Amino acid sequence: MVEHARVSAVETRILAAAVRLFAEQGFDGTSVQEIVEEAEVTKGALYHYFDSKNDLLFEIYHSLLSRQLADLDRILGEGLPPREAVQALIAELLDTTTECIDEVKVYVREMHKLDQARMHAIKADRRRYHVTFREFVESAQRAGDFSTVASAETVTLLLFGMINDIPQWYRPQGPKAPSEIAAEVSAFLLAALDPALQLR
Repeated sequence: MVEHARVSAVETRILAAAVRLFAEQGFDGTSVQEIVEEAEVTKGALYHYFDSKNDLLFEIYHSLLSRQLADLDRILGEGLPPREAVQALIAELLDTTTECIDEVKVYVREMHKLDQARMHAIKADRRRYHVTFREFVESAQRAGDFSTVASAETVTLLLFGMINDIPQWYRPQGPKAPSEIAAEVSAFLLAALDPALQLR
């Protein structure tokens, strides 16, 4: 289970209950009472941590995004060679997304229920990851470490298009582990970014 940066096991239990119920019954089909019963807490405990069901829906995906952004900052801060950094980033993205597949599915299906402020916050986090990754690829291209056959923007869109589609095709009991999928995606992208392509 993904370890979110939380100060309370009760808070984590409430979120886990919300994920299960939203996945099974939908956001509108789940009541606050059902969530507290599933989490085995009181309504007072739920409202101590979350203002509303909408707040729960936001936090379900925001927690995952926060972890992925922290991984991004950590990996890029290690100063790895570009190829190794891309491999590490893709491995982390595949790992966290598949590990939290129910959270992602709930968000994709129910995100239109978020209010404007919360939706803006989610989009801002996603945009920061997108821009940071694109700028990293651009920097490696300028340095000659990556080919410019495909623009950094195209590479970024290809990667995140695949990541965003994971809920549509990934199955935990499928034939390939996330690490295998990550290795294949890395090999595909890095082959396209091979600076030797510039000579052809």
